[in-house]
Amino acid sequence: MKLCITEKPSVGADIARILGATTRRDGYFEGAGYCVTWTFGHLCTLKEPHDYCAQWKRWSLGALPMIPPKFGIKLIADSGIEKQFKVIETLISQCDEVINCGDAGQEGELIQRWVMQKAGCNKPVSRLWVSSLTDEAVREGFAHLRPHKELEPLYTAGLCRAIGDWILGMNATRLYTMKYGKRGEVWSLGRVQTPTLALVVNRQRDIENFKPTDTWELRTLYRDTIFTAALDPFPTEELGNQALEAVKDKPLTITSITKKKGKEAPPRLFDLTSLQVECDKRFNMSADTTLKVIQSLYEKKLTTYPRVDTTYLTDDVYPKCGPILNSLKDYQELLQQIRGKKLPKSKKVFDNSKVTDHHAIIPTGQPLPPGLSEQELNVFHTVARRFVSVFFPDCEFEQTTVGAKVDKTAFKATGKVIVVPGWKVVYPRQAKGADDKADKELPQFTKGESGPHEPLLAKRTSQPPKYFTEGTLLKAMETAGNLIEDEDLREALKANGIGRPSTRAAIIETLYKRGYITRKGKSLRATDAGCQLIDLVKEELLKSARLTGIWENRLRMIERGEYPAAEFIAAQKEMINRIVYSVLADNTPRLTETSK
Repeated sequence: MKLCITEKPSVGADIARILGATTRRDGYFEGAGYCVTWTFGHLCTLKEPHDYCAQWKRWSLGALPMIPPKFGIKLIADSGIEKQFKVIETLISQCDEVINCGDAGQEGELIQRWVMQKAGCNKPVSRLWVSSLTDEAVREGFAHLRPHKELEPLYTAGLCRAIGDWILGMNATRLYTMKYGKRGEVWSLGRVQTPTLALVVNRQRDIENFKPTDTWELRTLYRDTIFTAALDPFPTEELGNQALEAVKDKPLTITSITKKKGKEAPPRLFDLTSLQVECDKRFNMSADTTLKVIQSLYEKKLTTYPRVDTTYLTDDVYPKCGPILNSLKDYQELLQQIRGKKLPKSKKVFDNSKVTDHHAIIPTGQPLPPGLSEQELNVFHTVARRFVSVFFPDCEFEQTTVGAKVDKTAFKATGKVIVVPGWKVVYPRQAKGADDKADKELPQFTKGESGPHEPLLAKRTSQPPKYFTEGTLLKAMETAGNLIEDEDLREALKANGIGRPSTRAAIIETLYKRGYITRKGKSLRATDAGCQLIDLVKEELLKSARLTGIWENRLRMIERGEYPAAEFIAAQKEMINRIVYSVLADNTPRLTETSK
């Protein structure tokens, strides 16, 4: 008998149906030579401090740092979990082989291997690895099961992540609470949580401490077109007025007309973070809500695996793209514009070297069932529209720059006109003749023409940075604090991002729950408690997004088998030793009742 262990009962029921295991038992299905059972996500967790040492149950500075000689796991204390684990344990003892059917990612690998380890599994194990849960994908996955050994580095990286989080979270939380907190108060720190909070606090303080400055810019109006002087803005209005007087009564002459053609490629497909950013911007959906909705669409077989950090597809997906496009009934009229042509295969969309475990999020080609929620429809169509757009041609535009001169002062006006909308027809509001007021279409000018103009002085006041929204905070986490709009540079910086796509939303939710951040409209604000915690943390290691990003990169290297796990764990132990020593040596008093 072959035993399949899935991560959720709903997935277990689907796989059982596909395999023909149609007889329902208590906690599993059986039939056709298979048993199919499931976990409920995490059934096991790392042991708590007191499980290693009775003295560690009581919080004490003298007990720090707590570093077990060897980390172990235990079953989560819950009657439902304990009952289901017994089912799994019994089935493992009775089966001939096990097929790990958990979510195909680092966390899914950790969940399943911990359960098999706790159950004392010594049977042969293979791995089902699929990017969607359609019947076709599942059958194909069972026809090409992966060796258990092949996924060992993925599990090792997940284990290192969990141990690293335990070492820092358990020790630093007790350390700062006992050293600085009031009675009954807990200061919670975490390897990703604290640098994320620091991003919010630092941005908030940049805004609070911002001092606006005024400058004046010389412009002039000629033939209903604003020309801007090629001069640095003036620090005082008086200097600006002097420049204005110098050109006021002299004619403006057109000195050059330059037209340059350009192209704009379609936006990249979605990874989880960019989808969360888009849904925050368009629908005001929180990162956590977007993750839950796209996970639901995945489990309903409508979209591919969501917890991904790549915006690329592999070459083997290309033959499936035509049928998927044909399945999107709401887009058939739009797709008439590219019918009869071979689908383009851009390197910005298809690149095997940019995909490790799973490709970008796309529709699966399954028809939309009735009864989807408004949020599910919004997220599905966001993914579908982006998928459609990447097969449309580039947007072609013409950039016009008109140079002018008044006496010795040079002026310039620019305009941008979309000549061929290309992919922008998929997003009608972006397919206007001009992108915005600054780049509007210019009238026809002739080199050498001259005439009167109306000079003016425009006052400009510098603006503070903007508060983070959930979307912009996710971007900052992805690029270790760097807010990057350029997609190519963003891709390059992902290697050092903090957190994983699947955990960033949970980190933000944790900061809400612990009272360290709050929402005001769409913007995120640090609370007094959040600001005080960051002030207390003197160690840059604990709050630097850049340094945390380096650790994340090492975890990714472990996942690829390029970095020793023992070295990562040793570094975490060394770090917590240094932090404990540093904090214990600090003479800063505990926070008083009035300071919080």
